[in-house]
Amino acid sequence: MKIKVKGRIRDLLAFRRLVPARRKRFASAPVLSRGAAPLNQLVGQLHPARQNLIVSQVRQETPTTRTFRLTADSESGTSSLAPFRAGQYLSLKLEVNGSTITRPYSISSAPFEAAGTDGYYEITIRKNENGFLTPRIWENWNVGTRIVSSEPTGLFYHEPLRDSRRIVGLAGGSGIAPFCSMAKEIVSGSMDALLLLLYGSVSREDIVFYDQLSALEIEAPENIRVVHVLSSGEKAEGFEQGLLTADLIRKTADVENSTFFICGPQVMYDFVFNELAQLNLPQRRIRSEVYGSAVHIEQAPGYPLEAAGQTFHVKVHIGGVTANLAALAGESLLVTMERAGLAPPSRCRSGECGWCHSHLVSGEVYIHPGRDGRRAADLKYGWIHPCSSYPISDLEISVPRGDQ
Repeated sequence: MKIKVKGRIRDLLAFRRLVPARRKRFASAPVLSRGAAPLNQLVGQLHPARQNLIVSQVRQETPTTRTFRLTADSESGTSSLAPFRAGQYLSLKLEVNGSTITRPYSISSAPFEAAGTDGYYEITIRKNENGFLTPRIWENWNVGTRIVSSEPTGLFYHEPLRDSRRIVGLAGGSGIAPFCSMAKEIVSGSMDALLLLLYGSVSREDIVFYDQLSALEIEAPENIRVVHVLSSGEKAEGFEQGLLTADLIRKTADVENSTFFICGPQVMYDFVFNELAQLNLPQRRIRSEVYGSAVHIEQAPGYPLEAAGQTFHVKVHIGGVTANLAALAGESLLVTMERAGLAPPSRCRSGECGWCHSHLVSGEVYIHPGRDGRRAADLKYGWIHPCSSYPISDLEISVPRGDQ
């Protein structure tokens, strides 16, 4: 590059004329907006603040499990679906009894199935008869039902720079959903991995995606292997019996050269983590999906038993509003705020994503040691994730406000 120096005085004079010249150009510029920058438009397509979806198909997988196909609701402003990585989830925003709540559901379809004008997501949900939300989904979700969702999110995906090419998937119940997405992606050639799937079900009729998984296994036998494990004692040829034990893992997997992915009900997590501990695996080779608010938090390690069963006073500052709430010790602060109709921000409901990042002004909370996704700075300066924080005293918090 050639730079012409005119001399110290002339260069200083030219520099002084820069600002007036710039002001003249600003004054002569058109007043009409040039629109959003192309890069910002692309970011909005890849990471929309919200997606308006519509149920286009409902499929019964087992007596207790259904798959819902979701497509873009163009009439409500969503023309195409945001892309995702196999293993990620959608956080759905739902209105229940006047309160706004969120729930994360893993995407069971493959990333390539979301592309194009006919693209779709599929989420697979198991009905919990005693649950707060799934019975309502069963009653109210039909073809044509409109739903608001986040962009696809979550960290439960295969990353070649971090994970082994060999994946051992440990799944239970509807926790098979993200692995189905991964298996489809492997067969399509878009994901370079070898998947051994150990899938625990109560009985043969409880297996979700049995035919689909069998077809994928036949299509790519070198890359996909599925081992079904039945816990009911039901005898079936080609099926393992019992639970996902360390002995079964040693028998079927290349333990030393695999990354382990875990997804299923909470009771399965506790069992499987204990079994994996017997294999002396480094933590970096164990990845688990988020599974929502903890059940029976009073039974968690280190929980102060004197707080169990109590009700505490919580002062909440959110979006310019201050609310005084009664908070049950056994419920997360997120649930307390949702019950009060405050619509706090949330996505994973497990302390991982940081979407509900809030300031603990005063008071004390209990956080399960295995579900504390805060950074060191959060611990030092009093920041918490309400979705995984449980009141153990009266307290005051400041919560961000923002549409999901």
